[in-house]
Amino acid sequence: MTSQPVLPPLGTPWRSNRFHRQWLFEQANNLLDFFQRSVINPAGGFFDLDDAGHPIETANPVRQIHSTTRMVHCFAIGTLLGRPGSEAIIDHGMSYLWNAHRDAQNGGYVWSLDDDGPKNDTKQAYGHAFVLLAASSAKVVGHPLADRLLDDITQILEQRFWEEQHGAVTEEFTRDWRSLSQYRGQNSNMHLTEALMAVFEATGNRAYLDKAERIAGLIIGRHAAALGYRVAEHFHADWSLDRDYRGDDMFRPYGTTPGHWLEWARLLLQLWSLGGQRHAWMPEAACELFRQSIELGWDKDKGGFFYALDWDGKPRLPLKLWWPCAEAIGAAAFLGEHSPGDFHEQWYRTLWGFADRHLIDHQNGGWRPELNEDLTPSTSVFTGKPDLYHALQACLIPLFPATGSLTKVIPESSAHA
Repeated sequence: MTSQPVLPPLGTPWRSNRFHRQWLFEQANNLLDFFQRSVINPAGGFFDLDDAGHPIETANPVRQIHSTTRMVHCFAIGTLLGRPGSEAIIDHGMSYLWNAHRDAQNGGYVWSLDDDGPKNDTKQAYGHAFVLLAASSAKVVGHPLADRLLDDITQILEQRFWEEQHGAVTEEFTRDWRSLSQYRGQNSNMHLTEALMAVFEATGNRAYLDKAERIAGLIIGRHAAALGYRVAEHFHADWSLDRDYRGDDMFRPYGTTPGHWLEWARLLLQLWSLGGQRHAWMPEAACELFRQSIELGWDKDKGGFFYALDWDGKPRLPLKLWWPCAEAIGAAAFLGEHSPGDFHEQWYRTLWGFADRHLIDHQNGGWRPELNEDLTPSTSVFTGKPDLYHALQACLIPLFPATGSLTKVIPESSAHA
């Protein structure tokens, strides 16, 4: 793997190339095939899948809320694409969200459950952000539970999580709504930004978009800009930077996470488009976030993005996970439309080349979630094939206008086809 992309010949961007577009649709369909055939747990929720796409056999499988909600979101996209069988998965997931994850007594949504009930009954902003996304996606496809779920999660976020004085959400509570810590995190707020934009698109309610713009202003316009467009992950209750925080490596790794810089690059351009291009700083910030992620986060010897960097920009977790590459593809696609040029097009092609060679499992299906620094598969953080959401969006985002969420642009494009 070369350290820098080979300059492509001048010509049509891959996003407009008919063969490449067909290839992307095939990759998306393969992913949906892989998950659709075995993911439904008859007892409720969804199975985690092993490397071959079979349910991971445990006596009492745990279902986490981000897995439930992402499956609803992804198969809502499947419905919009005209994929048969998607509605059954949406219905199964929505039922489990409403009847199991939802805490009917105290309000809110618990993090995880098994067959006996709540396993981890905390109320996490990260999970609630994905409930909002699932409700929005379900509303776009007309699911009968969508409006109830959307009203409920909107009220919970407003009354329990949103901190108006900061323009962002707090992080975590016990089941009965006692605060668990003074921690504030960018990751939950980033995914809430994604969900708030989707709900704005689904409802036309500007209040959702206003919140998304405030979060972006805090996380990127204030903090990332001050750090040379490195996105800080962890904060104190007053939203001052916490450089020393050490949490779970899966969701709260120490230092900075280049994959989130890439995710924000795309989200900022989407937010700028939806907001009427009012915030001139957003496109420039998106370009800088992408450039910095390549400069500091990309392994120039072997390829792939380091999972986490220390504050000196050195790899702290040198693992190469699938989702930063997937997010980089989405960011490069958006940047290629809004800031066209060789740099973004070259990286778009290089990223897909890396994904095809190292991440896409052409034998078993799905994407390999984790590679060692030397690009051999590993299982130190993830096992099996844990996620559809990042990889599916990487395949589909380049196929549609870079102006909104997939749940907005897919039906708009179909209407004009």
